Amino acid sequence: MLYTERSPDLRAHSGQVAFPGGKVDAGDSDAGAAALREAFEEVAMERRDARILGFMPTYFTGTNYLITPVVAVVEPSGPFVPNPGEVHSVFEVPLSRILNPQTYGEFRIKRDGKEHRTWQIDHDGHRIWGITANLTRRFRDLAMDEAAA
Repeated sequence: MLYTERSPDLRAHSGQVAFPGGKVDAGDSDAGAAALREAFEEVAMERRDARILGFMPTYFTGTNYLITPVVAVVEPSGPFVPNPGEVHSVFEVPLSRILNPQTYGEFRIKRDGKEHRTWQIDHDGHRIWGITANLTRRFRDLAMDEAAA
């Protein structure tokens, strides 16, 4: 599974781990087209290297974003190259690790005086948490045909 570490220079969510992606632009035919465009802009993934399998259920964040997760199989024809204006690094987590329930721990964070709990995945020096970890866990649960937490 492909992840990016966002640039430390970004105003929002700097340094956090995320999936390639972003907002749907007027020129995008749908969320899948937007995801492929964003993946090219962020990590130089060629559109022809990806085959979209489908979409996961939409995910509404606590910060009022509605996310349409796009699932694709990617067979890269070249290396992923981070766009330094957006992405600090690119890394992959093996699917076998994503599917293993022991991979997931709990991450706690205080925001506005309230404690929030979310999934957490530690992999090769990267901490995946928040929306990205929650979407990863939902993917895992759907793939394993288990109820999403």
